[in-house]
Amino acid sequence: MRDNGLGSWTRRRARMTPAQAALVQDGVPTTYADLHRATTRLAHGLRRRGIGHGDRVAFLGLNSVELVVAMFATAQLGAVFVPVNTRLATPELAQVLGHSGSGLLLVEDALAGPTNDPAITGLGMDVVGFSRAGGTGLQALMAEDETEIDEPIALDDLFMIQYTSGTSGRPKGVMLTHGNVVWNVYNLLVDVDLTSEEIALVTAPLFHTAALNQVLFPTILKGGTALIEAKFDPARAIDLIESHRVSLLFGVTSMYLALAASPRFREADLDSLRLALSGGAPIPESLLHTWLDRGLMIVQGYGLTEASPGTTMLRAADGVRKVGSAGTPCFFTDVRVVHGEREAEVGETGEVLVSGPNVSPGYWRDDETTAAAFEEDWLHTGDLAVRDEEGYVRIVDRLKDMYISGGENVYPVEVEQALHSHPDIAECAVIGVTDETWGEVGRAFVVLREGARLDTAAVLAHLDGRLARYKLPKSVVFLSELPHNASGKLVKSRLREATS
Repeated sequence: MRDNGLGSWTRRRARMTPAQAALVQDGVPTTYADLHRATTRLAHGLRRRGIGHGDRVAFLGLNSVELVVAMFATAQLGAVFVPVNTRLATPELAQVLGHSGSGLLLVEDALAGPTNDPAITGLGMDVVGFSRAGGTGLQALMAEDETEIDEPIALDDLFMIQYTSGTSGRPKGVMLTHGNVVWNVYNLLVDVDLTSEEIALVTAPLFHTAALNQVLFPTILKGGTALIEAKFDPARAIDLIESHRVSLLFGVTSMYLALAASPRFREADLDSLRLALSGGAPIPESLLHTWLDRGLMIVQGYGLTEASPGTTMLRAADGVRKVGSAGTPCFFTDVRVVHGEREAEVGETGEVLVSGPNVSPGYWRDDETTAAAFEEDWLHTGDLAVRDEEGYVRIVDRLKDMYISGGENVYPVEVEQALHSHPDIAECAVIGVTDETWGEVGRAFVVLREGARLDTAAVLAHLDGRLARYKLPKSVVFLSELPHNASGKLVKSRLREATS
């Protein structure tokens, strides 16, 4: 084949295991032969609509077989896939579509309302609606032609533009090449022993990099089966784990919290689970121990969209000994922790720098931001970490989340870990707020477990003695829920906006 990119994967896998179920959604299986046939037919249909090498195809929809088919069809043509966050407001959606220069938007019918707004119609895109229907929802776009497509596609060619989740500021378009994603999959497979019999539950949104590149692509490469869920629901997730004997699970902190809070969690049959992966933010140690009590170590890693995303991994063998750590660098990735212009000492906080073939070449149509973030072969992540004497990395916080109180650096994650150790606290977040005396002080936002009762004094009393006094929040706000984006990440910018 001349196609060395991801678009060739359906063809390569279909010739090996054509009858194996590649995807299952709503109980309907799609075999690898089915997947390749649908992908090829859609690629011919897209080509007839003028889509070719380098053109951008945007997709706005929940997790679906249609998303997977559209992604592989776009890749077959050497075009660029642009998965769009389904929670964007209309002005944000218009900004992403306009900035990407997408010529075609595939939009799920239930989400199509904003596409009638003048801010989007004025972009002049070709907009095609579809319904989720187990892979057949794009039938109207598909050609009858099943002739193999074999465009000359190299690993350095652009595969996808993934817009950052926007936890701070305007989303940036991260360029990911075919090679970035392939090397990321290799990194994961070195660390995680996936098999061709893997049953992976995909409930996190596929428009973000973790579920797509850390779960779906590795499962397809190995020839396993991915259960595609439109969105996460803890009760249904437990049903699927039990009924389909799910072996691979991925989630962010809020998802593992929700599963652990389910009334069925203690008695659910989780014996089939071999791997529970997590990323996006450090998991509180109390939650890790909750899952350990069920016999399952949540394998934590550290990553970011710009690294496709895998950067470090805490392997299962070290899970208990190094609990709370993000592990050591993945096989084909290098990591530095720097303090100013020098390497940080053991135990000293510094910024994480990343290099490797999985690291993005930069931001789409944003040379200034690219130049600021990429220095020679190293990506400045903006994340803070410390290394221990064995080289294990512990993520401390985002550089932007750190605040200075009375001349002392305070890292909110440390305070949040201490808050999470209280049995009545389900979720929490800490930010710095302006203070006339100390410059900045901490404010804690707390969500209590159902039926629990705590007041500010009780929360602060729990922290007293666990942390230095300058780290203690000066105020506590009780909320029914914290703001999260579509990938389940906490959005602290909304908390800051509410206090400004």
